[in-house]
Amino acid sequence: MMVSHGLYGTLWMLSCFGLFLSEDLQFSGPANGAVGGSVVFAPDNPPSTSNDAVQWHFGTAIIVTALSDSTTIASAYRDRVSFDKNTLALELWNLTLNDSGIYRLTVLPSAGGQLTGETLLQVLENITNVRLIGPEESLIEGESSANISSEGTGSITSVQWMKDNSPLSPSNSIIFSSDNRSVSISPVQRSDSGEYQCTYRNPVSSETATLNLTINYGPEDVSIKGEDVVDLGVRVSLSCSANSEPAASFNWKINGTDTDVTTDTFIIDETDFTHSGDYICTAWNSVTKRSASQKHALLVKGGRGGGGLSSGAIAGIVIGVLVAVAGICGLIVYLTKTKKISKINLRQNGPARGAAQSRQEPDLNYADISHFQKAGGERVNLGNKSEFSTEYAEVKHGGKSRAPPPPYGSQVRK
Repeated sequence: MMVSHGLYGTLWMLSCFGLFLSEDLQFSGPANGAVGGSVVFAPDNPPSTSNDAVQWHFGTAIIVTALSDSTTIASAYRDRVSFDKNTLALELWNLTLNDSGIYRLTVLPSAGGQLTGETLLQVLENITNVRLIGPEESLIEGESSANISSEGTGSITSVQWMKDNSPLSPSNSIIFSSDNRSVSISPVQRSDSGEYQCTYRNPVSSETATLNLTINYGPEDVSIKGEDVVDLGVRVSLSCSANSEPAASFNWKINGTDTDVTTDTFIIDETDFTHSGDYICTAWNSVTKRSASQKHALLVKGGRGGGGLSSGAIAGIVIGVLVAVAGICGLIVYLTKTKKISKINLRQNGPARGAAQSRQEPDLNYADISHFQKAGGERVNLGNKSEFSTEYAEVKHGGKSRAPPPPYGSQVRK
């Protein structure tokens, strides 16, 4: 193939002075490529007529030269480029960071004249190994501070922060570092709990890392749900709740006395009067080391239709009634025996002896008892029914005995 010296001279001039020629070929914009990837350069307005010569340059180095009947690729780009004569597109693959720069296209149309255009290539490393580093200790609302930092490899052109899929914006408590690669929150609030996302980007790649923050708080707003007034013998359930992170544990007291109930629900299977009183639920947060309590008053009343006392209450009442009845019966028997004596004769001894005894013991009297009367009114005789005898009962004055009674039979009524 013969090529005229005039054409080669023109190509040489294009190589040396193409930078100063007018740009008639337009490109859509700078091209971006990833290390190891590929890129295609193509003018948006290629010539509609045939071309006598086409040349692509990178800086001052020639990449490819295409004449009407041949195409030559520079040795430095063999196995790395391809060229399309129809679209004038140049494809470059196995990109390296050194491929970044200005690429220039020069065309000599067959109709005469010359066309030039250039574009910019930026080769970037892919972003990899992005991760977030957060606090390891437990975070307590209003007390702790949190710092979240990011790291990754590759060509990083921008960093974006999100929280729960919404943009994270700076505030009085949220401060970003100058390079936007870390964020500080102080003091933390419960609203700061959630998923934090950090995205590293460049024009050819991006990667996102996430981190979950949990802010511990409470317990607070402790409340007890349940009835205030109930009947005897019914089932009662009191439910305790609290706003807390993590979930609170619970314990219960009745009238200031600890119970063995450590759940959020206090259940009474069957109420009796002993269940009336103040029920106190205490919520405890093992992380914040805080507690809060709430009191609930419960009244157990009688008169429930179809209900009744518990077995323990009934047993207590029955025992009390029996004791009372036994006491009353004993009192009645005692009164009957002492007050309902059918015949009592109080006698003093004969005149002489009586006078002598009255001088010695003037207050001593005896009761002549011939029979008693039972509580039912029946008569009880002492001794043989056919004989009448007299028994003497000592009559005490002032609670003290003065003398023993006369011997049995010393006075016998014949």
